[in-house]
Amino acid sequence: MTGSTGARLAATAVWALTRVVLLLCVTKVITLSGPDVTSDVSVIYHGWSEVLKTGTYPESDVTWQYPPLAALAVLSPALLPFLDYASAFFVLAFLCDLLVLGLLMYAGRGDSRWQAGTWVWVAGVPLLGTTAYARYDVMVTAVAVAALLAGLRHPRVMGALAAVGALLKVWPALVLAGTARGRRTRLAWTAAAVTVAGLLVGCAVAMPGSLAFLGAQRDRGTEVESLGALVFHVARQFGWPGRVEFHYGSMEFLGPYVPLVSTLALGLSVLALAWLLLWRLLARDFGASTPADAAFAAVLLFTTTSRVLSPQYMLWLVGLAAVCLVFRDSRMVLPAGLVLLATGLTQWEFPFGFTHVVTSDATGVTLMLLRNGVLVAATLIACRRLWRRTVCGAARGGDESADRSVPAGAEGPNRAGSAATPARAR
Repeated sequence: MTGSTGARLAATAVWALTRVVLLLCVTKVITLSGPDVTSDVSVIYHGWSEVLKTGTYPESDVTWQYPPLAALAVLSPALLPFLDYASAFFVLAFLCDLLVLGLLMYAGRGDSRWQAGTWVWVAGVPLLGTTAYARYDVMVTAVAVAALLAGLRHPRVMGALAAVGALLKVWPALVLAGTARGRRTRLAWTAAAVTVAGLLVGCAVAMPGSLAFLGAQRDRGTEVESLGALVFHVARQFGWPGRVEFHYGSMEFLGPYVPLVSTLALGLSVLALAWLLLWRLLARDFGASTPADAAFAAVLLFTTTSRVLSPQYMLWLVGLAAVCLVFRDSRMVLPAGLVLLATGLTQWEFPFGFTHVVTSDATGVTLMLLRNGVLVAATLIACRRLWRRTVCGAARGGDESADRSVPAGAEGPNRAGSAATPARAR
């Protein structure tokens, strides 16, 4: 047995053990303390599915804030009619988890690849806990991971999958941020645009209310777990008179200065977009790992600056970090490790410590400072390393430039010194 085969077998064994435990937890064979995270599936998702079956989107429900293809995720338990809705959803989440594992293992073969990405996924999902299977984000993450890995050989497939992901939950559009200049970008972005247009037209014709999500986020406030919420967690210690309420599908701060902080958070997101556009304009050195590295940095930017930072968002970052670490030359090892740490802290604050977070006591404030501080550090380090690798490195024309060529079969043969063997997505 070779070392790589042994590593894959070990990863599979650990994955199987941890996922069986997750399934036992979400099906309540094993009961945990804290809020019941599965109620979103058994109550909210199930309720939406009943509305969707009537041929319309639940646009009158303010908690429906998702693009039109989210309906497919909500309706997907119907594929397993022999199970009740919640059990079927958990099984499908498990299968999507398994799909990601298989994609990462397959992509991690070859001299320029390694199985570190597989281990990031194996560890990251249980670090988030039962939330990973109790939201449809694992399905979206599977699409985004498939898009990034497909892009190594098939940019059109990458674009189409990114479009599907974007119409599931918007953020997978960011996997296109780091496509190599020229033909690959044209193919991927054109395929994405055509796919989005076709699917939007099809959804609009098939069911009314498909575009209601466009205005759904407008009145959102500042979620208690977001970076901006730290202002109010601290202000509460000094008599700030606001409150925490269930608002637009999450626990948010309401009261004086909340609109101001929410606006400032939007401003940070705009600055994040400006930085990403500037990077895109100046970047010159696009290697095999660049699309994954750029997607990881971009999602970190928008997740960290968002007014809403729900626990399941960490699953996006774990999936993208795992793709980055498929490549030996990726510079995202430290940010990926920080994301795993932040994911573990996220389970600590939700569900186990959520009462502390909502009440802004010393434990809750400490948890939020730690988790969000780690995320900020991961974001800054990831962006700095992406910039130095693709902008500063290209300008210097240093010794590392030889291993950053576009994968063979994409734009032409690799330059001398590049041992990259393109991964195949499926």
